[in-house]
Amino acid sequence: MAIVLIPIPGNEFDPTETAVPWQVLTALGHAVEFATPDGKPGAADERMLTGRGLGIFRTVLRADDYARRAYAAMADANSFRNPRRWSDVSVGSFDGLLLPGGHAPGMKTYLESPILQAVVAAAFAARKPVGAICHGVVLAARSRAADGRSVLFGRKTTALTRRLEFTAWAMTALWLGRYYRTYPTPVQDEVTAALATPADFLAGPLATVRDAPGRLEVGFTVRDAGYVSARWPGDAHRFAADFAALFGEAPGP
Repeated sequence: MAIVLIPIPGNEFDPTETAVPWQVLTALGHAVEFATPDGKPGAADERMLTGRGLGIFRTVLRADDYARRAYAAMADANSFRNPRRWSDVSVGSFDGLLLPGGHAPGMKTYLESPILQAVVAAAFAARKPVGAICHGVVLAARSRAADGRSVLFGRKTTALTRRLEFTAWAMTALWLGRYYRTYPTPVQDEVTAALATPADFLAGPLATVRDAPGRLEVGFTVRDAGYVSARWPGDAHRFAADFAALFGEAPGP
């Protein structure tokens, strides 16, 4: 079975985009390891777990019951409680790399980390399976190959779409301000700028409900060789299944 590395920030990562893939991968017998900035256990975005501050949209925007149960199980796992440091990660120590997202301010250390960008670039160069969801695609887009271009240049991908980002922001901006706007530039715009052509960004169908173990078809992913991407927590189950399917297939990215 494969060793999959999931790097996360010290706090405020998305619980669904991390815990659902962890649960799917471990259920299949893969070993999932974590890495944080300081080697201490990370903590998910509390608002996404409790719905605190989301007002009347609480049940729509927070993690659903399945994801919250998955997060509770993951948080109790030995691998989660004993992560590596980002600086101790080498590309030879894992078989696949999974990049979760999240939109809260704590994500910026992860998205802007030169250490993680180098790890991502090395994973692509080594043709290892890579999965990225939501803002995790931003980390991939910022990672540079040997030619100086993004590792996503020449690939097809999706990511958090402009429609999804601005909808969540509009629903909560009155009391949460820019909570859902991690950067002034929308995720879709930054990722698209890193691609060979705007047509390589695939927004997918309108996202209105979340997928689930029994309805993977609701989710949307894009696969380009050994690279799989998804848009938001509502694609997490399909994303996890499609990423898991990469193992045993060759070649990688």
